[in-house]
Amino acid sequence: MMLDRLTFSVALMTLTACGPAAAPPATGSPAVIELAASPDFGPVLQAALIEARPGDTVVMPAGTFHLVDGLSLDVDGVHLKGAGQDQTRLNFAGQTGAGEGLLVTSDDVTLSDFTVQDTRGDGIKSKNADRIIYRDLTVEWTRGPHPDNGAYAIYPVESQHVLIERVRVSGCSDAGIYVGQSNNIIVRDSLAEANVAGIEIENSTHADVYNNVAIGNTGGILVFDLPDLPVKDGHSTRIFNNKIIANNIENFAPPGGIVADLISGTGLTIMANRNVHVFGNTFDDNRTAHILVAGYTRLTEDADYSALPNDIVIRANTYIGGGEDPQDLFAAIGAALGGPLPEIIWDGGIAYATGPDQTVNIVVDEADSVGFLSLGIGSIPLSDPSSIRPSLARPASTPVPEPASISLPQDTPA
Repeated sequence: MMLDRLTFSVALMTLTACGPAAAPPATGSPAVIELAASPDFGPVLQAALIEARPGDTVVMPAGTFHLVDGLSLDVDGVHLKGAGQDQTRLNFAGQTGAGEGLLVTSDDVTLSDFTVQDTRGDGIKSKNADRIIYRDLTVEWTRGPHPDNGAYAIYPVESQHVLIERVRVSGCSDAGIYVGQSNNIIVRDSLAEANVAGIEIENSTHADVYNNVAIGNTGGILVFDLPDLPVKDGHSTRIFNNKIIANNIENFAPPGGIVADLISGTGLTIMANRNVHVFGNTFDDNRTAHILVAGYTRLTEDADYSALPNDIVIRANTYIGGGEDPQDLFAAIGAALGGPLPEIIWDGGIAYATGPDQTVNIVVDEADSVGFLSLGIGSIPLSDPSSIRPSLARPASTPVPEPASISLPQDTPA
């Protein structure tokens, strides 16, 4: 095995199992650090991540490796690569701490071609990690949906230029792919299955989410904006060319968090966000509603927070089935209508708490055969049920220019 630039003590520890270390390359030249399987693979891998220099590639071998401690990477420009998404598995079932499997806090990092399993906390988290690439990864909890699983599988936060492609996530007790408080984002060609939320864009700006499959979650895709966070005013997201199918499992999130309120059977939920464009998607068999647009239903004292959605454009999507088995509060609405719920539901909120009425621009540019329902609740949170004025008529709206497609500096052919 090659142990380029690892510490001498780690080289001695692994000498018998892994063979002698090669001579280190010239100072400053990028290296390919190839690791071999060993009983102490976790410490060897962590040492490699500590000793790596910008431009280095750390290559993990095929095999399943049982790690008891989480990993961290804080060196810029490192590529951590496995032998393949289904060949290199980092299993954290015996993890002693409650943290993530891998934490990245450096820029220009690429993570590719491996699987992370059964972490106590989040699977892979990156924070303040600009121009990061998540590619050809799997993060999963092998026991399936469970409230004690980690909250997030792929979790970039507070970052610029985020690329997530060809990843598979399952079993998260919150969101499988979650991008939070970030700017300039692409999520594409990925699979989110058996999570509470499949894919979530939260408190973020300028995101393209496309060519993904969200299937068998509680809710397929979420675009949220929440109060009391350092970054607010999420806007300019495009959700397009996705397959959002049968997101009907029961919500298994621990109580208290906002995602614990997510209603089973929702394909796409947009909450308190603006300039969100939804087009070219296929919605199929989401039992409550294919699309739900809503305001933030809890009280907050955050004066800088806008609790209502605005400039939401829904056009040219395909809808199959759905709405036949609405859950929770929507069950009574479905019974009152005497049939399936319409494809698109808006809560009808036009005011928040004791504030004045606001202009809420909801643009539904679909064929006449696509159903729409405004619950007409007026003020959020709802205080007077007698004030509800439901309507099947689409609201008056004004056109909204579509945001430009996202371009990332690191988005070059793999």
